[in-house]
Amino acid sequence: MKKLILFALTALFTAAAGAQEQEYKPLDAQLQLKTSHLWRGIEVADEVTTVADISVKDPSEVFKFGLWGGAGINGNYKEIDYYASISKYGLTLAVWDIYNFSPGAAYNNRQAFNYKAAQTGHFVDASLAWRVSERFPLRLYWATVVFGRDRGPLNDRNLYSTYVEVSYPFKLKGGIGVELSAGGAFSMRKGKNADGTTSDAHFYGKTPGVVSCCLNVTKDVKIGSYTLPVSVLTMWNPENNTVNAQVALTLLTF
Repeated sequence: MKKLILFALTALFTAAAGAQEQEYKPLDAQLQLKTSHLWRGIEVADEVTTVADISVKDPSEVFKFGLWGGAGINGNYKEIDYYASISKYGLTLAVWDIYNFSPGAAYNNRQAFNYKAAQTGHFVDASLAWRVSERFPLRLYWATVVFGRDRGPLNDRNLYSTYVEVSYPFKLKGGIGVELSAGGAFSMRKGKNADGTTSDAHFYGKTPGVVSCCLNVTKDVKIGSYTLPVSVLTMWNPENNTVNAQVALTLLTF
């Protein structure tokens, strides 16, 4: 009986210690410094950019709500986004309200609370991602612009521009991470040109096709007791015939 009680107490203290190690932290935050800002085949900012991401999550880490912001050091790029996501069984459903209010924007960049379809500078992006498994981390991704500044040459109706991507990460010796990805884009609804002809243009380019082929290499660099995560991203866009590179430093995470 004494052995049974001792075993039960040991199990109880072990479980309590494990619970303390896995203490619930509702807030996540990250600060990055990037040489540019690349996204889905697009060079959104061509200047050194600071990026901040802050989010809250529930204890089960299924639901997340966050705020993402980016700003170029020369003041040519400014963006703030709001997002929410649900993650379970390798699936992540996310909705982002994206507002790039850079000074040189050719759309409404002065009315942050204007959500009229034909006037807003926002666009709402809904996505679904699936990671196959931990052992086979292939990721399939689908994202569609469901509202906002994705309305074709005549600004008359939403095009539902869609971006699809497949990616695969793996590790090399020395703690080097590599991720390969390829993404294509098209519009689910055709637009109209001023002369009445049909337009194949979408949010990411002028014609359907491959808009992003990426090689992303990551490495944690030790500087004394400080660990600095570094990533080097090269992005080719066959549809637009462009190539860009980006170096990102994760300065702070908590």
